[in-house]
Amino acid sequence: MRIEFYYTMAFAFFISLMAGPVAIRILKRYKMGQQIRDDGPRSHLKKTGTPTMGGLIFLFSFLITFLIFIPKTLEAFLIILVMLGNGAIGLLDDLTKFTRRQSLGLKARNKLFGQGIMVIILFIILFFTGHSTVVEIPFWGPSFDLGILYPFLMLFIVIGASNAVNLTDGLDGLAAGTAIISLLAYLLIAFNLGQMDIAFFCAAMVGACFGFLIFNFHPAKIFMGDVGSLSLGAALGTIAILTKTEILFVIIGGIFVIETLSVIIQVISFQFFGRRVFKMSPLHHHFELSGWSEWKVVAVFWGTAFILSFLALFSVGA
Repeated sequence: MRIEFYYTMAFAFFISLMAGPVAIRILKRYKMGQQIRDDGPRSHLKKTGTPTMGGLIFLFSFLITFLIFIPKTLEAFLIILVMLGNGAIGLLDDLTKFTRRQSLGLKARNKLFGQGIMVIILFIILFFTGHSTVVEIPFWGPSFDLGILYPFLMLFIVIGASNAVNLTDGLDGLAAGTAIISLLAYLLIAFNLGQMDIAFFCAAMVGACFGFLIFNFHPAKIFMGDVGSLSLGAALGTIAILTKTEILFVIIGGIFVIETLSVIIQVISFQFFGRRVFKMSPLHHHFELSGWSEWKVVAVFWGTAFILSFLALFSVGA
């Protein structure tokens, strides 16, 4: 792998490392603390007041790194457009929670509407630049041209990924660490495909997120908030579309998929049968309530994410 990728990671990591303490002091000064769900695990109540909106740290670090290291191509700007657009929605959501002093922010339909607008803009640009609507199935090899159905797949991937990372962001370091693993996988995939702009993007995000993770390790000094999780998930979903690994993303982002499915299963089971499949959803809370320590849950999920990413890389020969 080119040495420039390591320089990019190191620079982004350094900027995050420098920005972290400053962000934490500012957020504490203005009492921008996390509001913990009343129906969440009781052990999480002690986290009330921990500074949130830490996603601003890695977004700031990434943008500085982008100006210096990353090739200024259409693909890179498209990822940034969708990432920052979703980040703005997440920031508004975080600020709404802060002003209301509760764990509920924007209404779901308002967030989905904003996210949908971002995907529509992405599709229009890709349509006029000749982006393929063919989707390949990993491992088996067949491909299908979705044609007019492709925009709906884009909506599903980007909005789904964005909200899936948001659901996963429930334990110290869980979402950030899992995203780093997925970004590393996409760095290798993009490099293998010759998409150097996307590879540099991934390298910058890995470094920026790792710098943030230093402050997000258990016990976390800061949480990423919706500004971080929505932007991070949207970036991953957009990368999957631009690298034509739409279906493979289900494996690379397997932890995010599993977490989301656990919520869907829990809701359906309770609504139709009056019973809960899990002690609590998303799935990481189920393991917490089963007696696992927070760090054990995070470590196991990271390990699973690594195995899934390895399988995905094996399938494409990266």
